[in-house]
Amino acid sequence: MAVLVAAALLLYLAAAYAVMPYGWEWLTARHPSLDDVPGITLAGDGLPGDPLNVGLIGTETEVKRILLAAGWHPADPLTLRSCLEIADATVLGRSYAGAPVSNLYLFGRKEDLAFEQPVGDSPRRRNHVRFWRTDKVEAGRPLWIGAATYDQRVEISRTTGQVTHRIAPDVDAERDHLFQDLQETGDLSETFGIDGFHKTLEGRNGGGDRWYTDGRLEVGVIRSE
Repeated sequence: MAVLVAAALLLYLAAAYAVMPYGWEWLTARHPSLDDVPGITLAGDGLPGDPLNVGLIGTETEVKRILLAAGWHPADPLTLRSCLEIADATVLGRSYAGAPVSNLYLFGRKEDLAFEQPVGDSPRRRNHVRFWRTDKVEAGRPLWIGAATYDQRVEISRTTGQVTHRIAPDVDAERDHLFQDLQETGDLSETFGIDGFHKTLEGRNGGGDRWYTDGRLEVGVIRSE
């Protein structure tokens, strides 16, 4: 019995102090460092926007392809016409799968890609994600960093008078929903999480919407074409 206990103890020490630390070092070395990536987007007026919580590694074509395969639709450009269409669809309860999203900013520019997934027959509620291409690459393909949030209702902004969505506070739930859809496509070769990406675990965006997170950034590697 003593021999078995000693063997188990040795296995534990080897795993805890040699194998697992090496594994984390190997994983970190394989993927781009995100230490210099901001955790929060900005609204057009410079106020805090929505928190970043997702990432994808792949070409622009691959990112678009996997999101379409997952049942997410490209958002229409934000124009007067599209704003009127979303207002009309909201009032009349009509579906608008490509309803526009407001612009948020990262790295000094608005989102490069925006996708959404309607919930029900009205654009009042929807899953949506914005992505920005970063300058970080893995195996020649760029990393895209994104903010996935759930729009739970539509209101008239008290500050601008514009039609605006209010996000649900649990942004981790939307992160997990997006990755469940992406996993079901079979087009992800790998996923990994970066714990502690967010040091501040709760806040409010420029519209006053509260959000909270466990601090984890979920990243998926898309299978190469």
